[in-house]
Amino acid sequence: MVSYLDTEGERIAYHKTEGSGPGVVFLGGFKSDMEGTKAVYLQQWAETNGRAFLRLDYTGHGQSSGDFVNGCIGDWVRDARAAIETLTKGPQILVGSSMGGWISLLLCRDIPSKVHGLVGIAAAPDFTEDSMWMGFNDEQRETILKDGQIDLPSEYSDEPYIITKKLIEDGRNQLVLRSPLALPFAVRFLQGTEDADVDQSVALRLLEHASGEDIRLTLLKGANHSFSTPECLTMITEAIGQVSG
Repeated sequence: MVSYLDTEGERIAYHKTEGSGPGVVFLGGFKSDMEGTKAVYLQQWAETNGRAFLRLDYTGHGQSSGDFVNGCIGDWVRDARAAIETLTKGPQILVGSSMGGWISLLLCRDIPSKVHGLVGIAAAPDFTEDSMWMGFNDEQRETILKDGQIDLPSEYSDEPYIITKKLIEDGRNQLVLRSPLALPFAVRFLQGTEDADVDQSVALRLLEHASGEDIRLTLLKGANHSFSTPECLTMITEAIGQVSG
């Protein structure tokens, strides 16, 4: 059954599993929700292994309140932080998928005392600037500055992605690859070589940029952005095991 956390006039939907620590928190991607394959699989894994687990929907996503088009990275970091600080005990293992990888890195910076370890799955730090804005042509940039938003086709839905000026401008306040990024705990980054949304060069850049004594990147040949095949899911739980010690 879905539970809700009320915060600052919003309702954050979540599923929480009681168990031993360190707990695991799954943070999903852009316009995704907590009912995805990886999130549900990890909850089942946590239940089987007696581990504490939390998955949630950011505002404007899934079953949480709010409208997606009004949100931005800073809002979704705020949601994740509120859920972690309110609903979990002790340091957590953050498992961030795509945009959730960026959010996880921001949480590592902002609340390091709540982070035991990090698993990034096709992590997409700074994507609003490096992928979206830098990838727009002059006409698209003019449209978003003039109209406040632009519609982009989505491979995952019949509905287009609505990219707002707010999302782009807020993203510039959340960048993690332009300044020192200390990750003083065990970190595992997982990346598919056939990822059409987050190129493996992003994973290599992140690996080079972050500082820490136990940071590893694993490339899986042939895996795509969803990283949800049985082999991929096993790699995720193995990575959680590696950062749990």
